[in-house]
Amino acid sequence: MKKQYKIYKPVLLFILLSFWVLSCNKSLNLLPKDQLSDAAFFKTPNDFKTFANQYYGYLKNFSTLQGVTDNPHSDGRADYASGGGSYGAGTNSIPATEPGLGNSGNWTTDYARIRATNYLLDKAADFAAPATIAQYVAEAKFFRAYAYFDLLQQYGGVPLILKLLDPNSAELFGARAGRDEVADQIVADLQAAIPDLPVSVAANSADYGRVTQMAAQAFLSRVTLYEGTWQKSRSGDATRYNGLFDKAIAASSAVIASNQFALFGTPASDALGGNSSILGDSAQKYLFILENPKSNPAAVTKAANHEYILAVRYDDVVKVSGVNISRSAHNGTGVDRKYANMFLCRDGLPIEKSPLFKGFQTYESEFQDRDNRMRYTLKIAGHKYWFGSLNARVNWTNDAADYATAETGVPGIGYGSQKWISERNVADRFESEDYPVIRYAEVLLNYAEAVYERNGQIGDGDLNKSLNLVRLRVNRGNGMPPLSNVLVGANGLDMRTEIRRERTIELFDEDFRLDDIKRWHSAASDLITNVGGSAYGNAPGFVSPWPVGIKFTGTQADIGPNPINPRPTNPLDLNGCLILDQTARQFSEKNYLYPIPAQQISLNPQLTQNPGW
Repeated sequence: MKKQYKIYKPVLLFILLSFWVLSCNKSLNLLPKDQLSDAAFFKTPNDFKTFANQYYGYLKNFSTLQGVTDNPHSDGRADYASGGGSYGAGTNSIPATEPGLGNSGNWTTDYARIRATNYLLDKAADFAAPATIAQYVAEAKFFRAYAYFDLLQQYGGVPLILKLLDPNSAELFGARAGRDEVADQIVADLQAAIPDLPVSVAANSADYGRVTQMAAQAFLSRVTLYEGTWQKSRSGDATRYNGLFDKAIAASSAVIASNQFALFGTPASDALGGNSSILGDSAQKYLFILENPKSNPAAVTKAANHEYILAVRYDDVVKVSGVNISRSAHNGTGVDRKYANMFLCRDGLPIEKSPLFKGFQTYESEFQDRDNRMRYTLKIAGHKYWFGSLNARVNWTNDAADYATAETGVPGIGYGSQKWISERNVADRFESEDYPVIRYAEVLLNYAEAVYERNGQIGDGDLNKSLNLVRLRVNRGNGMPPLSNVLVGANGLDMRTEIRRERTIELFDEDFRLDDIKRWHSAASDLITNVGGSAYGNAPGFVSPWPVGIKFTGTQADIGPNPINPRPTNPLDLNGCLILDQTARQFSEKNYLYPIPAQQISLNPQLTQNPGW
């Protein structure tokens, strides 16, 4: 008995602490009451609602965004972020313990959250009027799935605990469930939750921000696409992965057919309310720094944002972010040449195929005639940019006074990002843009990828109702053609590559890339042999085996005008590109899953470590 208590005590501590986590959603009245006895609680539907409020603190938010802090899904660990550090190089080791309670996602934190969902489900089983608490039971199932998916992505198969346990329960010391079993439970929880969640929640409702049917469908599309491609890329059972793709298609189709969402900055969004299309191509930038105080030239407010399906919502009075978003993002993900080279030219062709590509000679030249998302995502040396309280907008007119407060982008060894950086005069930690846990663009991309992987092909009609809406959001006036089978066939392109390209470009710095290259089973290639990116302009037959930044030799960065100052001391590869990191790269099969912390295996030897660790 003593041994069992010793094993359970650390987990129990985290569980008790987790019950104090408050939701980051400003619309919810968060008063966690789990410290009360059962005799004084779980007597009314509102008691269940109050208890469920804590689950919203589990959602990913600005505290976990890579530009602010590292986390297990971080884009900073991926191939387009200067090589991904020790995780990208595959030199990370088994951690002794975990970083502690938080949103970063780890073994103990996720199981504390799972226990909190099981707690509500346990109490719901004895409630006299189940119909009155069905929504909160559904929320518990959604968030249990949310926590288990985090564990699945990190560790693969993990112990499945689906009921409330006490310190002596044998399940606390049980073996890991198989990967398929965990994935099936996630899907089952989401499917069980969907019918009892609200179809939608009005923006003026006190419950705005709670999980809806479409949020659960969107998350289901994420889960099933992830697991379907994980299985397919490892030559798994075709019946199983095709069944998962079918679920991904059905779930994303349900979101599309609901007509509740539209891409920000489009006429379809305007039809749902607001006038975001007035921002034109710059909607790509302002979506991610949209606040109710004036945060863009047209003073568009959050009421015009119909793209966020599930978001952690902030405002500038009651719920500020409390995170130094702009400054951290300004110094966040260091973008390398690989990502910059992914952007197509405006003829829809990659830079190595397009006659429109202007080369790397100047800071401006490689941005010319490209996908407009490039200039609204990355910074161009010599251009003017605004940066929160340090270099804030004055009048939003781009006149001399406005530009006088801007900073001039300086040439660097890599590419700077604009994403998440506010232009308004806002004090550090007081930004109030919402964080998109799930946005409509992802759902559209999920649909296109799932259709292609399910059928080995995708028709132009399916592309036009999904991926091409994302591709052309800010490229409607520059001649960019939609992705089509004719375009692919006539130019020797690969449809799968182009679908994945669109996903990588659109979801940059939202912490998808590392998980994507893991599920595609391409991480070893992407992080070792292809970390240097496109072969365009390379020495014959040479692709840099290291993460590289800008082309330096013979370009403006080297010979001016306005060269990099001080002159970089980075070594150069055979293409004259600056090498960002020469760490020995050894990402291998074991690195597709994280190692379970040693402490957890010490506490429960039946867990067993992941292969290769």
